[in-house]
Amino acid sequence: MPAKKVAVVIGSLRKDSINRKFAHELIALAPPSLEFNIVEIGELALYNQDLEEHGATAPQAWTHFRQRIKEADAVLFVTPEYNRSVPAPLKNAIDVGSRPYGDSAWSGKPAAVVSVSPGAVGGFGANHHLRQSLVFLDMPVLQQPEAYIGGAAGLLGDDGKLNNDRTREFLTKFVAAFAAWVETNAKS
Repeated sequence: MPAKKVAVVIGSLRKDSINRKFAHELIALAPPSLEFNIVEIGELALYNQDLEEHGATAPQAWTHFRQRIKEADAVLFVTPEYNRSVPAPLKNAIDVGSRPYGDSAWSGKPAAVVSVSPGAVGGFGANHHLRQSLVFLDMPVLQQPEAYIGGAAGLLGDDGKLNNDRTREFLTKFVAAFAAWVETNAKS
């Protein structure tokens, strides 16, 4: 059976972000039943319906992003928390992928959310705000285990790799649960 394709959407745009490092660690811990591809969101123009209606052609970055999401069997979101919510670039990517109305790239794709923060709360607010949007987008979201990674900077070594066995065990359990979730809920 071929591996299920998982689009990884990282809420932080920083090249050296903690979230990007954790995304790579999750990918490394995943079973071979999943094939991960990071789908970048930094080049997406702010969503504006005027850019694609009345005969206008959507920006190429939007079209490419939507296609990459549509090609995926599932989506893994890895995000920081900004002001108790998701970062603006991630919210914009969600909006871009959900349009044009009636042709959402997200619809029906199983998803999971990992929030990563240097703070103690682990991005709880961002995690739950994102889940609200995903419910509306008809994305079945992995419910357990929930993944709020607090104190994240101390969980990575100078090489950007996990240096905490308990966190590695948890993330291994999480990605295994996600693989089972994808297998059960993916349409293809």
